[in-house]
Amino acid sequence: MTSFIYLVKRNTKLFFKDKGTFFTSLIAPLILLLLFVTFLGNVYRDSFHSCIPDTIEVPETIIEGFVGGWLLSSLLAVCCVTIAFCANMIMVQDKVTGARGDLTIAPVKASVLGLSYYISTAVVTGIICYITTGVGLLYLRQVGWYLSAADVGYIFLDVTLIVLFGTALSSVVCFFLKSQGGISAVGTIVSACYGFLCGAYMPISQFSEGVQRFISFLPGTYGTGLLHNHFMGGVLKKMEAEYFPKEVVDAMREGFDNYLYFMDNRVEINQMYLILCITVLVLIGAYVLMNLSARAKHGRV
Repeated sequence: MTSFIYLVKRNTKLFFKDKGTFFTSLIAPLILLLLFVTFLGNVYRDSFHSCIPDTIEVPETIIEGFVGGWLLSSLLAVCCVTIAFCANMIMVQDKVTGARGDLTIAPVKASVLGLSYYISTAVVTGIICYITTGVGLLYLRQVGWYLSAADVGYIFLDVTLIVLFGTALSSVVCFFLKSQGGISAVGTIVSACYGFLCGAYMPISQFSEGVQRFISFLPGTYGTGLLHNHFMGGVLKKMEAEYFPKEVVDAMREGFDNYLYFMDNRVEINQMYLILCITVLVLIGAYVLMNLSARAKHGRV
């Protein structure tokens, strides 16, 4: 246990010691938040206004709460995964510098070494994503706040689970990388593609039926769905109670991925949590086995 704690501290300190990487990882989601609110926000506001009959007056706070909830949930769903790939570069860097070879010579189990990278990456990613979540909640507080205390608690739980998922996914992928160029290339690909594949950049309902079915098999989709539900649930309930018929609000839930389907069956929120938790455990188990197998085959990785 002492060795494990030491390795976690060592890996975490190495990431924060590189000020350029840390500030880039911290500032990137905040810049994305600004861009989302400034540019994509106008697109969704215009779409919302175009759907409202002239006879119905809806307060701007309702519209801002709806649009802000969608944008923030989408941003966090992506950042929790992409930042994990950036934070996991310590594992690849140790291979490049030979530090990992030195660590494997020491009397440290391969599983302990592998898990130390996982935990330190999760800690770093969590810190950055929690800061981004806090800034996002402050923004919602200013423009349109319809979240309950339970919603906020669930949002932080969702962020935690997606961070664990993103860290596990990046650990499995980065295990095979042995150069800085490799991790940079993978990080670029993940940043470019993941948002579309998890339904963050565009509602899944906008894709073709075949693409929708494919996306329904990806665990990250359900992490995004959880955030959509908890960021937008309060404002949708307000709409249903005071402004729109239930059928209209259900259509909004359908169109903005509050309702997700697998093989034409709606996936409930507790099922989304179950899918995400099982995926995290499977990926962590695979990652540990990969470390043990490599250690047994080569003696060092």
